[in-house]
Amino acid sequence: MTPQTPDFADMTLDELRIALAPDIAASAIFDGWNETALIAAAEMAGADVDIAKLAFPNKPGIGGGSGRAMDMIEAWITSVDVAMEAEWPQERLADLKIRERIRVLVAFRLQAVDHIDEAVRRAMAIMAMPQNAARSIQLGWRSADIMWRLAGDTATDYNHYTKRAILAGIYSATLAFFVNDDSEGKAKTHEFLGRRIDGVMRFEKFKYQLTSREVEMPSLTRFLGRLRYPSR
Repeated sequence: MTPQTPDFADMTLDELRIALAPDIAASAIFDGWNETALIAAAEMAGADVDIAKLAFPNKPGIGGGSGRAMDMIEAWITSVDVAMEAEWPQERLADLKIRERIRVLVAFRLQAVDHIDEAVRRAMAIMAMPQNAARSIQLGWRSADIMWRLAGDTATDYNHYTKRAILAGIYSATLAFFVNDDSEGKAKTHEFLGRRIDGVMRFEKFKYQLTSREVEMPSLTRFLGRLRYPSR
């Protein structure tokens, strides 16, 4: 049974952007993140080229240049986020340890961009441009937030922010390693990822132990209060 061709005519522009994103990424290997890749992707998918251009208008970007490339990259990242959530819902990860949940989710994202190293490299170069820095940080944060939520994180204090910032950094560093890794099956990338996650877990354990010791320490304020108002 062959997979059914999506009905692009019934999609909203937001839905069309996500649907076309994987084909745009595949075309970006050769053409870069530009209109040529967009047209090739639309033709490859069987979507109306003019509607595809409407979904990714050639609007001015922040600080000059075109914002279309970042729009296409954002749609691509979103498509990976959506696929990850579908493949690895919370209940499927529930029996794994936290470090394994994070490793599995990042590994899924690496698998999703396997064989399109050049598209990833080109996307990272665009995202690193000064005018795209804020938006790139926001996209990295969003993906990290989704991963932590799938992993079952419920922190609402400062840990909520530090965990996401650290994971976004790990993922970014792993991608940078990934695009230059010529080992069989990207084995060195997965080793790199494992070391980074192990390092974070050791830090989290140390932080927890430190916090626990602080909680167990007698309260100086309470001690002084008892000196002033002794219990009867």
